[in-house]
Amino acid sequence: MKRAHIIISGRVQGVFFRSNTKIAADKLGLTGFIRNLDNGDVELVAEGSEEQIKRIITFCKNGPEYAEVANIDISYEEPKKEFTHFDIRY
Repeated sequence: MKRAHIIISGRVQGVFFRSNTKIAADKLGLTGFIRNLDNGDVELVAEGSEEQIKRIITFCKNGPEYAEVANIDISYEEPKKEFTHFDIRY
């Protein structure tokens, strides 16, 4: 199991980034959360297999249709197994 902490910047708020990422994460079977940050970025924490993490990173690099991803910062952490599902946090 792996855990990724991802910060996505660019035009990523107001373009259904969180809801589309939740759909993708649910389909992949990931646990964790996604939320908007005050500075306009989006933060994602996901736990799952290496393959699942790679696939959500690929999704985040492109984003949904109207998103314009400028940068994606990924750090890997030890899994904490604190999540039971994937949430959108407000």
